[in-house]
Amino acid sequence: MAKYYVNKNAQANGDHEVHKEGCVWLPLVGNRIYLGSFTNCKSAVREAKKYYTQVNGCYYCSRDCHTS
Repeated sequence: MAKYYVNKNAQANGDHEVHKEGCVWLPLVGNRIYLGSFTNCKSAVREAKKYYTQVNGCYYCSRDCHTS
């Protein structure tokens, strides 16, 4: 299982991106919320939607959950 985080800062399009621990684009500690350990990004995105309505997976570390 991997640890996942959601970025507190939205992207220009309003998305709050979900990142896996170790991602080069993982936000700084003060700019992220720990979501928990999950076997896949879909579960992490579902958890992130408890914090933000507009959520997307990171293109680099959670590509299965990234939408254009």
